[in-house]
Amino acid sequence: MHRWYVLVTGLLLLPGLLPEGGEAQPLAPQIDSLLQERRAAHAFWGISIYDLERDSLLYGRNEDRGFLPASNQKLFTTAAALDLLGPEHRYETTLTFDGTTRDSVMQGDLRLVGSGDPTFGSTALARTDPLREWAERLAEMGVRRIEGRLVGDGQEFLDGFYPDGWSVNYLTRQKGQQMGVRAGGLSYRDNTVPVTVRATQPGAPPEVRIQPEGVLSVQNEAVTSERWRGSTLLINRTFSTNKIVLTGSVARSYGGVRNVPVSDPTAFTIRIFRERLRNAGIETDLELVNAAALEASSGEGELLFVHLSPPLSEIVEEINKQSNNFYAEQVLQTYGWGGSTRGGVRRTESFLRRAGIDTRALSLNDGSGLSRKNLVTPRSVRALLAHMDAHAAGDVFRRSLPRGGERGTTLRSRLGRTSVWAKTGSLAFIRGLSGYVERPGGGRVAFTLFANNYTGPSYQITHTMDDIVRLLAAPPPS
Repeated sequence: MHRWYVLVTGLLLLPGLLPEGGEAQPLAPQIDSLLQERRAAHAFWGISIYDLERDSLLYGRNEDRGFLPASNQKLFTTAAALDLLGPEHRYETTLTFDGTTRDSVMQGDLRLVGSGDPTFGSTALARTDPLREWAERLAEMGVRRIEGRLVGDGQEFLDGFYPDGWSVNYLTRQKGQQMGVRAGGLSYRDNTVPVTVRATQPGAPPEVRIQPEGVLSVQNEAVTSERWRGSTLLINRTFSTNKIVLTGSVARSYGGVRNVPVSDPTAFTIRIFRERLRNAGIETDLELVNAAALEASSGEGELLFVHLSPPLSEIVEEINKQSNNFYAEQVLQTYGWGGSTRGGVRRTESFLRRAGIDTRALSLNDGSGLSRKNLVTPRSVRALLAHMDAHAAGDVFRRSLPRGGERGTTLRSRLGRTSVWAKTGSLAFIRGLSGYVERPGGGRVAFTLFANNYTGPSYQITHTMDDIVRLLAAPPPS
């Protein structure tokens, strides 16, 4: 009994919860105290915390200053998409045939037309491969040979540009999943090709395998080392080409797959489809053609197959829970005027103005937050969260955010057992966390936490952010 009493007393007297007077401190001094600690003092902080039920500001710091949002930018993209397209929006990818069929031979143009679907053949969602399904269905229909052209049509998007402010390292180095991937009106497998690397004998180059062959040209300068563990393998891609260079070393036990972005999504997609047709037992004598290079349309032809994406509600969940950069850029260009990044940014700004948010202090340049030219204010993000809380798609938007401690999300190892739904953000020297907290006494709080230009370890910044969120989730002072 005595031990139990001491333990509870110790918990109640944790610093910052009860001062000498025995009453709980107000929220603002507790947050100020956290930000003055050594682990947080070296960062430039922007904070806005708002009680949605009482319609009152709980805390603000540098609310109107510009901050790099990193992946908190995805909040703007997904909110605008839900507003402009609706949660039930689905992408359509179609295959048509303009020609003649005699016996088991098709002669004419197969046309594969995209609408910007990020999920088409994607590895991020556990679904079947639509190109393999279509090839197998053609074989089941009795097709044994196809002669003519395979036309890829990705003209739904304005092609050939990366967003302003992306680091060249995203485009030339294999930095991580969905980093530096070009958007495309016709896209397949996240616009990346798997590169399988396996160790061989010490001193010899590792084995490199790419499927299908010929999609990438490879210069293998890497070597298998004597070590059993530890690798320094780098995969560099020549800018705007499909040539990759492997350098460094792999351990004797090494075996892995790296996903490398492709430079031309349309060409990649139709090349894969031709390979799928051959794998299904269909002989092909198909010329691969980009519809953008044709002087005139070859005609719509007969509709063979239509592939529907999951609803947008599931797509925005992938964007926010997994922080999927490729999906975010695809969605931005989907609702963008002219199918362009710039058009998407302008429609995002238009949506924000309709929501009563001043966009003059913002600089938006992409949909994912990879651009280091993005600037947002804590007030604008908090206002967006407040707007979406009352939006018709508000529940969908909130469910798309990772929950504290949720497995398979960017909050899987953070804020467990805390009633928080929040989007993370991270770039070099940048961290962000924005979302909603349910308070124990009822009511919901919208919060935005930014830390820019810090020089210490990133974990110290994220720990400080998590401590602030825990304060918000604690019972309010009586």
